[in-house]
Amino acid sequence: MLEPIQQNVRDLGTLLGKTIAADQGEKWLEEIESVRLEGREIAAGNTKAIAALQEKFAHCDEKELLIYSRAFSQFLNLVNVAEQQYTTSEEGLDELDHAHPLEDLEEHITNIDPEVITAALKKLKIELVLTAHPTEVNRRAFIHKYKKIGQALDTPNNALSARVEELVEQAWHTDEIRHKRPTPLDESRWGLNSIADNFWFAIPQFMRELDDFSVKVTGKKLADDYTPITMASWMAGDRDGNPFVTASLSEEALIKARLMAAHLYLKDFERLYLELSMSKATPELVDADKNLRGPYRQQLAPVILLLKATIEQLKEGKTEGVLSSSDQLRQPLKTCRDSLLAMGLTNVANSLILDLIRKVNSFGISLVKLDIRQHSERHDSAIAEITELLNLGTYTDWDEAKRQEFLLAELKNPRPLLPSNNWSEDTQEVLDTYALIASQPAELFGLYIISMASEVSDVLAVKLLLKASGVKWNMPIAPLFETLDDLNNAPQVMSELLNIESYRNTCDGQHNVMIGYSDSSKDAGVLAATWGQYESQEKLVEVFVEQNIELKLFHGRGGTIGRGGGPAHAAIASQPPGTLDGGLRVTEQGETIRHKFGTPSLANRSLHLYASAILECLINPPPVPTQAWRDIMKTMSEESCTTYRKYVEGNDDFVKYFRQATPEQELASLPLGSRPSKRKSDGGIESLRAIPWIFAWAQNRLVVPAWLGLGSAIQSAYQENEALIKEMLQQWPYFRSRISLTEMVYLKADKEMSALYDESLVEDSLKVMGKELRAQLVQDKATILGILGQKEALENDPWNFNSFELRRPYLAPLHLLQIEALKRLRAQPEHPENEQVLMVTMSGIATGMRNTG
Repeated sequence: MLEPIQQNVRDLGTLLGKTIAADQGEKWLEEIESVRLEGREIAAGNTKAIAALQEKFAHCDEKELLIYSRAFSQFLNLVNVAEQQYTTSEEGLDELDHAHPLEDLEEHITNIDPEVITAALKKLKIELVLTAHPTEVNRRAFIHKYKKIGQALDTPNNALSARVEELVEQAWHTDEIRHKRPTPLDESRWGLNSIADNFWFAIPQFMRELDDFSVKVTGKKLADDYTPITMASWMAGDRDGNPFVTASLSEEALIKARLMAAHLYLKDFERLYLELSMSKATPELVDADKNLRGPYRQQLAPVILLLKATIEQLKEGKTEGVLSSSDQLRQPLKTCRDSLLAMGLTNVANSLILDLIRKVNSFGISLVKLDIRQHSERHDSAIAEITELLNLGTYTDWDEAKRQEFLLAELKNPRPLLPSNNWSEDTQEVLDTYALIASQPAELFGLYIISMASEVSDVLAVKLLLKASGVKWNMPIAPLFETLDDLNNAPQVMSELLNIESYRNTCDGQHNVMIGYSDSSKDAGVLAATWGQYESQEKLVEVFVEQNIELKLFHGRGGTIGRGGGPAHAAIASQPPGTLDGGLRVTEQGETIRHKFGTPSLANRSLHLYASAILECLINPPPVPTQAWRDIMKTMSEESCTTYRKYVEGNDDFVKYFRQATPEQELASLPLGSRPSKRKSDGGIESLRAIPWIFAWAQNRLVVPAWLGLGSAIQSAYQENEALIKEMLQQWPYFRSRISLTEMVYLKADKEMSALYDESLVEDSLKVMGKELRAQLVQDKATILGILGQKEALENDPWNFNSFELRRPYLAPLHLLQIEALKRLRAQPEHPENEQVLMVTMSGIATGMRNTG
């Protein structure tokens, strides 16, 4: 199955070698090939090859280390390009499972009442929320090269074409790593470009295919205003722990988003203007054609003028007289399309103009809705400053009951709350953010997300600050429940909140709740966290049904959709029944955006996978877990959490070991994402952001957060009740998905490589912790494989198994290069050339590991 990919990889590798030889000399080609062969030996288990490479790298200078690092990092990028190209080619689609997800779904639902399918389609709502990734190191220019290589591979004689050779040469001579930390505006621009390059084309194509699916299974076409896919962004809106995201920066990002949207719409409207040259139209349109442009062109001309004026104004940072509502775009299009349909011009009506209507529906006037996220503590301290100025006392000293009493009273009070004052810098910034929201069109914004929400007052505080700042519309608020305790308390908090009639009346019949995945996993371990998330969502569904309010869940997680589609279906099918009724809102982070949506064809395929999986669950809901399943999950969850915390919190030196055994300390000082790697500069592991925590463990291949606690808990349960565990595997998608993802982790974990990091970087007194973790990993892996009746991880998933095996030989040299760079950096900190080597190896390892953690 992987032969075409392997051939492309070989051809691309040959071109890369040729480029390196031309740049550095033939000797370097021989050296790199020698290292590649040693990497293959290491992947095959030859420990002598490890010593040989360690010796070689130890005698290299930094410039030589950088050449090796760049070569193997680029090899892995080329592997990814070859795989992505294949999986979206006709040849690849013919070989993949779930290659045509909607067609597969069509076969599964032949006996389902069309009304049930229609109801499921109405509930299909996917909002993708683009977020910056604090570990994304590649420059956009470098990423662009690889995208072009992938496109060039679609031509005849693909990997041998002159264009591919040119692009490989360009990539080698492009500095792939940024030297300055990106600003939030840089990240926002990257996200907007991703939409312009990929989603702008993928969503209309997906909608056409979904329309075809609807006709086949229900006999009905989708309505013009049907909008199952929308986009949002945290880039330049997420201010939690990021001092660089200010109100003025968010405003600048909004202007740039509106400007890019106007450019894209102008191009499409001008194209449509040329296409709609017909004179056959309804009498209303004919009568309106005063300038004899043509009835359709007459409708489009004012929009084109508005878009041109909008571009000129926004270029100067001005917003007077600019496009301010998507209805200004949508209404003329609908008028034209209604006329085309009335006149029988159905082919024209269902082509470009329908695509453009759907773009307006999905992208609005700014391509993405900007989410605003802030930590609950910042709201509390701002209100405390206000209450102190008003001589009401100190808000942060009050208990929950007194806080709610004050907030609810002020929400009803018609007088202005905010006195004129010179506020502290932090409070002024909080208030400036609310003033920004009040000054902009509502449709520019998505949700207001409250990090570390734990009480009713956390939500009421935001509601009051919105009111006090003059926000006239009901901005949706989403409390983010992150730690295990907060997840457990979320249903009670939301029940109390929705029982407040004055608040409930402002909810428009629905409410958003965000579930944190990374932070809860860092807090309690993967099994306890996922079960906590599951139970919390189940109970939230019950609360919202009782309140007759629609629950809209927002999932704060990353990870990639597998090329064969299994992980997408498994992850969505593992959701508790009822949680998809309000749609699926999910974060898509940094490099995973590239892996899932990096080309229009990839983006279209990923949308198919999401949509088909959600529709399948809505049509055939997953089973409600039995009481026996719940009981054993509760036991396993508690045991898993105990084991996890025994390692992570039970040893005073664990943080010290973690920081020596991984590149975590260096990660914080490198110019990666715009956001600091810690919420607080002086905190311990509890203040470390979850993504760098996971990322650092993936770099040394121990990937602790993705498995610790799970296997030992399941082993105990399996010994006591083998039949029940097997029943859960066979019948419960949630449990099956959890085990499947853990299999993937076991494949990518490498105890030998982790031991090499310890051997070179960890002081002797701490090495015992690494030995214990590796012994636990071996034991846990044996447990899970034993339950599955397998000898190797993913032996029943040959696509994903072979996909990673293709990368393994290229990863080994990068790990050894990273270890060497870390040794040197710790002996001589802030050495620019060693930092460059480290960043390239980090990028290469992340590229090769993909979705672990």
